Amino acid sequence: MLRKRKRYSRPRKLHEIARVEEENRILKSYGLKNKKEVWKADARISKIRDQAKALITKSPEEQERFIGKLKKLGLRVEKLQDVLALGKESILDRRLQTMLVRKNIAKSPSSARQLIVHKHVLIGENAVNIPSYNVSLDEEKEISLKSKNRKVKEKSENADKAESAGAENGRE
Repeated sequence: MLRKRKRYSRPRKLHEIARVEEENRILKSYGLKNKKEVWKADARISKIRDQAKALITKSPEEQERFIGKLKKLGLRVEKLQDVLALGKESILDRRLQTMLVRKNIAKSPSSARQLIVHKHVLIGENAVNIPSYNVSLDEEKEISLKSKNRKVKEKSENADKAESAGAENGRE
């Protein structure tokens, strides 16, 4: 079995007050589980920036292809300079957890996280249980909650059986 690579790096200075306060603000506003999720978003943005820096000297067709991919992911970029200006908030805004709060499906980020973890959220026809799932523009329209009809039917059938059994017992 292959070992997965770490997708983030810890800060070099662990107790830098300004950074810690900013991470705490982000944790609270996006309803993240821990600071590792902030660091993952930061690492993903730095990887995208590195790709953009490498593409500066490449042909315009390659640059347009890269920008097209980022637009499909839902990042608001028009040119390479916009890619270099992206922050970790732009990645965190595309998380499924954040999208549920923005669409008013969930009241808070923590309730959105609970809905996702308990598999109550559908994207298309598939249940998703990963709060950090990055939602593309195409999938954004397909986000919905599971309906509860099936459980209600089962309860009503059981209630009907109990009523009919009670009526039969009452006749005897």
